[in-house]
Amino acid sequence: MEKPKKIKKIKPIKEVKEKVKKTYIFAVGRRKTAVARVKLIRGKGETLVNDKKIAEYFPGEISKNAYSRPFQATETLGKYYAIIKVSGSGQNSQLGAVVHGLSRALDKDDKQSLLLHNKETFHSLLKKEKLLTRDGRQRERRKIGQMGRARKKKQSPKR
Repeated sequence: MEKPKKIKKIKPIKEVKEKVKKTYIFAVGRRKTAVARVKLIRGKGETLVNDKKIAEYFPGEISKNAYSRPFQATETLGKYYAIIKVSGSGQNSQLGAVVHGLSRALDKDDKQSLLLHNKETFHSLLKKEKLLTRDGRQRERRKIGQMGRARKKKQSPKR
C-alpha cells in the first residue's frame, strides 16, 4: 500500500516594508546620574521618551514647560520631533537631561544647516536661556564615621 504524499503548506509571502532612512541629529544630555540620548528629527511627529509619549512620561504643566523651552527659545515649536532614550537617576533629573539633550541637538542642527534665525544663531539663543550648560551638581557621598548621611554628625557630649 502506498503512503499518501505529504502536501506542503505554502507559506504566505511576507510583505517587505521599505525602511525609510530618516536623517537625525544625535546628542547626549546629562543631569546628576541621568543620561538622555536624543535623536532629533525635522518634521512633524510625536516625541517619544522610552517608547512612551513625552506627555505620558513627564506629566504635568511644569514638565511640559521645561521640555518645550528649547523649542520656544529658538521658535521651532512643531518643526522638530525627537526619539529619546533616558536612564538613571530620578524623574526630575531625567527631565533635566532631556532638556539638555534637546538643546544640544538643536544647537548641532543649526551648526550643520548654517541657517540664521532672526540674525541670531540657535547657539546664542539657547546660551541666553542657559540651556546648553550642564548642571554639574552631584549627590554628596556619605563619609565614614558619620551618621548615615553626608554631613550628619554624632551629637557631641554636653560637658
